Amino acid sequence: MADLNPKTPATPSTPSDPARRATSDKPTDKSDAAPKKAQTLTEQLEASEVSAEGADAKAGPKVRRKKIKKSVPQARVCIHAGENNTIVTFTDLQGNKIGGCSAGMAGFKGTRKSTPYAAKVAAEKAAERVQGYGVQSVTVEVKGLGPGREQSIRGLQSAGLNLDAIIDTTSIPHGGVRPPGRRRV
Repeated sequence: MADLNPKTPATPSTPSDPARRATSDKPTDKSDAAPKKAQTLTEQLEASEVSAEGADAKAGPKVRRKKIKKSVPQARVCIHAGENNTIVTFTDLQGNKIGGCSAGMAGFKGTRKSTPYAAKVAAEKAAERVQGYGVQSVTVEVKGLGPGREQSIRGLQSAGLNLDAIIDTTSIPHGGVRPPGRRRV
């Protein structure tokens, strides 16, 4: 039944259903809408940077956890005294590396790497790098027959470390490789 009250005329432009009313409030003609301002490329980039910064601010600052260095009062030092270089490695008693240095890392190049002085400097620098772990006494394992063999141990002593033991772990051949054949002339 249609409402015949003259005070409220029924018009099709204002529907009584609220769902229809929400859609009818929007302008149907594109000319009624306000024209959008054309953005330049730089304005678009600035807008995207601002939105990216806002996204970071919403997520909050990244929490950086402080790396906890473990305390290693007793350590093992493995010295590899090769013909051309000397490598000094500090490990804990389980074998996990905590620091080290070589003659090449200490700044020596070429034939100067194979000198006893370079081995001493490498051992001192390696001991300096592991000071943060609180290393006080070490067990030294020496491997190889290079020229920096004894000087690297002296470098550890001069760095102020207590040497508990010095062990030679140089591999010894039992029988060795096959010798060369007899020379034929």
